[in-house]
Amino acid sequence: QVQLVESGGGLVQPGGSLRLSCAASGFAFSRYVMRWYRQAPGKERELVAGISSSGGSTNYADSVKGRFTISRDNYKNVLYLQMNSLKPEDTAVYYCNVPPNSWGQGTQVTVSS
Repeated sequence: QVQLVESGGGLVQPGGSLRLSCAASGFAFSRYVMRWYRQAPGKERELVAGISSSGGSTNYADSVKGRFTISRDNYKNVLYLQMNSLKPEDTAVYYCNVPPNSWGQGTQVTVSS
């Protein structure tokens, strides 16, 4: 079955960087669009970024454009999210997603001084 395991979260100061990873297994990773979502306390889960199956096309939420980069390694079956210039409002649990409804367990990102 589909397994998605996120890692790379943690506590970082404003302006810092983190790289999230999502190790995928149990499906043909290279054939699927992949997405990162996040959910902050008391808020709904929101789409952060998406990437096509080949990696040639990406899209981002306006709130992270120019700061976050989504990428994938179809040989290693890993999805990445490089997060730069982090802000306190980026604090959330970040989830890896295979549409429509397969999710990882999430990784906590906290941006605070």
